[in-house]
Amino acid sequence: MDLPVIWFVLIAVLWIGYLVLEGFDFGVGMLLPVLGRSAADRRVMLNSVGPFWDGNEVWILTAGGAMFAAFPYWYATLFSGFYLALLVILVALIIRALGSESRGKIDDPQWRKLRDIAIFIGSALPALLWGVALANIVNGVPIDEHGEYTGTLFTLLGPVGLLGGLTTVALFLTHGALFIALKTDGPIRVRARRIALRTGPVAALLAVVLFIVLGSKHGSVLSWTAAAVAAIALLAALAAAVRGREGWSFAGTALTIGAAVVAMFAMLYPNVMPSTLDPAWSLTIHGAASSTHTLGIMTVVALIFTPIVLIYQGYTYWVFRRRISAHHVGPTAPAGLSTGDVARDGSAKAAG
Repeated sequence: MDLPVIWFVLIAVLWIGYLVLEGFDFGVGMLLPVLGRSAADRRVMLNSVGPFWDGNEVWILTAGGAMFAAFPYWYATLFSGFYLALLVILVALIIRALGSESRGKIDDPQWRKLRDIAIFIGSALPALLWGVALANIVNGVPIDEHGEYTGTLFTLLGPVGLLGGLTTVALFLTHGALFIALKTDGPIRVRARRIALRTGPVAALLAVVLFIVLGSKHGSVLSWTAAAVAAIALLAALAAAVRGREGWSFAGTALTIGAAVVAMFAMLYPNVMPSTLDPAWSLTIHGAASSTHTLGIMTVVALIFTPIVLIYQGYTYWVFRRRISAHHVGPTAPAGLSTGDVARDGSAKAAG
């Protein structure tokens, strides 16, 4: 077996899991000032993701750990060259977590307003910067003969990088809006579906332009096929949203994001980081990989523990599958609990 290629595919799967699951978290956070017209609406939105966002973040930790162990040279170049962008993402995620967990600790409107701003910022910045990073990784960055990144943060914020960032922001907004429509009931459900129908076409347009730009240099049969699947899935999601089929529409945007990641990794293959200075200096799958022994041990560990993690996370989504609405988070909801605690309480009431 070609273990480096297998682990390249597995890391792509981890990125798919992260961006699909954390993507709707980011979308909900960015939509908080738009859809959260009242205190009850904002609590409903946050409670809809409360039981999930901690688990969703685990995917990026696993992806980073897998890259470190399976492709140490890729990890070293990426995390040293992109360290400012990744630091901003990390700080933003911390701010979002603090805003979410501390929001219900003090019964004061100004306190909650500041936490809502933190949640918005902590969702919008990663949504933008992950797209910037992925677009740059695929398009190529200045890497010298020693495998070191020679650019700056502003190198990443070029036209292609910003196009990638705007694309992920629009996709996550659509994905998050459809998640809210799926998980809530009442007026907020209708407004969320309406938002998705507005942001979806924008996401489609941006994605088409991005894949044309990237595909003109790195396109392959697999990447173009995956991009076509992503486009069809997004159109199908919007069509389902028009008919009020939120489950199918949310599945469509999930497939859109997953297929888009497949397309980007297919463009990247057989490299893990192309060099814009000299193609000979690009980091390749086999050149950046760990030893066969290390990859073999990692494969055994992954076969044992991955099903356990998937079963546990699937069980979490099953337990909190019910819709919630304003009356689940009204005056009778416990005060002073964290977002996750209130979400669990609201879901329990919905199930009852």
